[in-house]
Order: sequence, then structure tokens, then C-alpha cells
Amino acid sequence: MRPPMLFIGEKIGNGEGREMDIAIDPLENTNATANILEGAISVLAASEKGGLLHAPDTYMNKLIVGPKSRGKVDITAPIEWNLKQIATSLSRRVDQLVVVVLERKRNEKIVENIRGAGAKVKLILDGDLLPGISVGMRGTGLHAVMGIGAAPEGVMTAAGLRCLGGEMQGKFWPMSEEDAERIVSMGGDLDKVYNQDELASGENIIFSATGVTDNSRLLEGVNLFDGGVSTKTLLMTQRNNNRKFKFIETTRLFESRDPSSPFRL
Repeated sequence: MRPPMLFIGEKIGNGEGREMDIAIDPLENTNATANILEGAISVLAASEKGGLLHAPDTYMNKLIVGPKSRGKVDITAPIEWNLKQIATSLSRRVDQLVVVVLERKRNEKIVENIRGAGAKVKLILDGDLLPGISVGMRGTGLHAVMGIGAAPEGVMTAAGLRCLGGEMQGKFWPMSEEDAERIVSMGGDLDKVYNQDELASGENIIFSATGVTDNSRLLEGVNLFDGGVSTKTLLMTQRNNNRKFKFIETTRLFESRDPSSPFRL
């Protein structure tokens, strides 16, 4: 059973105040949540009206790197060349790179090429949004994301990378003629390589991600304890090229009259 979703172009609010574009995924990586695996988050990206690309629910080929590799990669170039560029920018050898790829049949050739070039591959079952953000932050041990994943999540990743100074290149990857028609009907260009400044073009960007299940490299998941719950959120902003980010830990206490409740104080 799927939860109710906002549809593309849906208007929310009371019609007063400033108009904004909002992209949300209330539960990115549902399989991780169901199986208590790493990497599930609740995420929101926002900008002024027109600041986020209205991407259809189709696929996109992505190349994501951190700030030091920005401007040095090209998604249309061979993978081996890109890996050498990333390694040089990070003062590493190619065999010291870790590249995140969604474990899908459509990405098998990409995985083969990465390993053939000597780099390490971290396969993930679902959810390339959080790895894309992790690549933009130091100390996560991840150096790039490559491969074909969902386009709307690509827009949210681009918003996060705008706040971090990283780079994302993406090209729509329709699986059918119907997909191609939807992309074009929504103003997309099938031949264009989009970057983070085009996917999330707003002057003011807000990105928020709250951990649902643990991700040891970046966000802790929801922690239930006797009497309450605690969460950890990554909040980032980009305004007039002024970038900020911080982690917010929140604890909420519950009170219950039921003596058997785990949330009883």
C-alpha cells in the first residue's frame, strides 16, 4: 500500500505569502526501512518559484562528485577518463576511489567499467540520494556516484550539492517512448546534459534530510527509547553563494496513560 503522494504541480498552502517550489520524498528508500537496512531518509528541497526543475517520474543517468572534482568530469566521456580526473583532483590513485552505484541490471556495464579501471564499487540496493549528498562532504569515504537512478531524486540531490559546492551532471534516460513523451511534454530535453545549477537553479536553496534508518557515514536513524524518540537532521542552505550546513539533533518525549506503552514516562 502506497502512502498518499503530492503530484507534480500540486499547489499547497493557503495562497498567501511567497510562492516556492518544493520537492519532497517523505520516505526515500522504503526497502531499507522495511528491512532495517542503512540509508533511509525523509528529505525536502525548496527554492523560490521556478528554482527547481519539474522532473517527471522517469530515470536519469547521473555523475556526482564533490567540490574538489567540480569542473573536472564529463558524463559523456569514458568512465576510465572520469575516474582518472577524480583521482587527480583528490590526490589519490584510481584504485583508492569508492564509487556508489545502484545495483540494477541497467547499471551492470557501468559497474564493469568502474572495476575494470581499478576503482572500488559500493553497490546499494536502493536510494542514491543520500550517497549523492555524502559525496559532497569530506570524511564519508565516498568519492563519486555513477549510474541510472530516479530523476526527481536527482533534482533533490542537485539542490543539496548546490549547498555543498559539489557537481552533478544528469541526462534523462527514458525506458520507453511514453517516458520520452512525458519528459518532452514537461519541458525536458532528451539530448541535454543538465548540471546542478540547472536542476536546482534557484538563488535560494533549502535542503533538509532526516535519518530514518542508520547511515554510519552521515546520518543516524530514528532512535526509539523508553519515553520518547530522537532524530538527527542535516539542514543546508545556499543563498547568494553563501553556503551553510548544520546537524540538528531533536528529542521528543511522549506521555502515555497506558502502563504497558513503551512511550510511558
